[in-house]
Amino acid sequence: MSRYSLAVDIGASSGRLILGHLANGKLNLNEIHRFENKIVKKNEHFCWDIEALFQEIKTGIKKCNELGIKPDSIGIDTWAVDYVLLDEHDNLLTDAVAYRDPRTDGMMEEVFKIIPKEKLYFETGIQFQKFNTIYQLFALKQTSPEVLQKAKSFLMIPEYFSFLLTGKKANEYTNATSTQLVNAFTKNWDHELLEKLGINKQMFHEILPPKTVLGTLSKELVEEFGFDMKVVLPATHDTGSAVISVPEVEDSVYISSGTWSLIGVENRFPICVPQALKYNFTNEGGIDYRYRFLKNIMGLWMIQEVKRNYHDQYSFAELVKLAENEKQFKSIVNVDDDRFLKPDNMIDEIQKYCQETNQPIPQTPGQMAKCVYDSLAESYKLAINEIEEIFEKKFPRINVIGGGCQNEMLNQMIANVTNKEVCAGPIEATAIGNIVAQFMALGEIHTIQEARTTIKDSFEVKTYKQHFVRG
Repeated sequence: MSRYSLAVDIGASSGRLILGHLANGKLNLNEIHRFENKIVKKNEHFCWDIEALFQEIKTGIKKCNELGIKPDSIGIDTWAVDYVLLDEHDNLLTDAVAYRDPRTDGMMEEVFKIIPKEKLYFETGIQFQKFNTIYQLFALKQTSPEVLQKAKSFLMIPEYFSFLLTGKKANEYTNATSTQLVNAFTKNWDHELLEKLGINKQMFHEILPPKTVLGTLSKELVEEFGFDMKVVLPATHDTGSAVISVPEVEDSVYISSGTWSLIGVENRFPICVPQALKYNFTNEGGIDYRYRFLKNIMGLWMIQEVKRNYHDQYSFAELVKLAENEKQFKSIVNVDDDRFLKPDNMIDEIQKYCQETNQPIPQTPGQMAKCVYDSLAESYKLAINEIEEIFEKKFPRINVIGGGCQNEMLNQMIANVTNKEVCAGPIEATAIGNIVAQFMALGEIHTIQEARTTIKDSFEVKTYKQHFVRG
């Protein structure tokens, strides 16, 4: 009898619940429920609607029962860095403020006055992004120190949802590392950093690794759903789950392509060296205490915003088609410029950047899309060059995973600018990584190597090689 695991995978723009089961050595997926996710304005901040998201999780679980399937386990992953604080009665003390909220503006520099940038990097190995949890908490300390002091529990978003399912609290390793508050070598909360910043260290819970069974559903939810199941901590950081799905990690760079593009390699130890600091690479936690040595690059967020600014009159596929018809047009923007993080209008911001840098200004939807895709491909090339410089070796292959791997034009662009083989797939990498971590917790799959072999045998991967087309 097949055992089913249910992956809850919530990204910055949408969420999905996907059932997975093994049959004849292959992993089969069945999407049960899909829903929208977006940032809302609440109490003068940009926030996530976590109440609505939890209702969507419950809706998806109930759909399983309607199909006559009672999953053996469930695991939840989301984006990183964001959190909630609970009081002694487990009531929310804070909204789930989103990383795009401007409250962290200038906080990084304030933290550096207390802890030198180099020391912070050499201890945590985490890249400097102004929205990292450390700066979010420091911002909260400036505005509402009493809230921070009152907090009894710090839970990141997926662990908060797991708490709502089970009543049990924990911090999961892959997600905890993204806070920039975990020591890269001890793999535990860095109490020295917390003390120096005056952040309440009592609110942090034990850090548990992926594949941990947190517990079972609360009595109330068992009655509501009509069945019980184990709640497993997968790699709750969505990129941590996605990287589990990279079919070939040897001599390969991966790009987890979605709202963000995460580009890097899997490593067995942290690389907290000046060169990595200079290029702002991170050493986030991975499965089996491996490290995801990667760089966070602005991803498909830019084209998502362009689409929205055109009032959604073009689909993503149509924007790709229009871009393909603009072979002669080329302007490159720095996709990691803060101006593109949450602009009032992405189209205006891209046009202003091109004007300021004396480049052709994209005027049509096709030119705008071509500019975004060219810029992303160039940023990937630069990041790969930096990885090869740090590792002092060439990586002949790039694995593109996640939803963005469906963009054939961008895959070809990456192959062209890097002169490397690009392997695209699997698409639902994050949900797959989530499910196989649950299977490992249940004893259905025994090792990460076995998991990756199963993934490779189960899903199509398309290959692109360098190919130049004359315009």
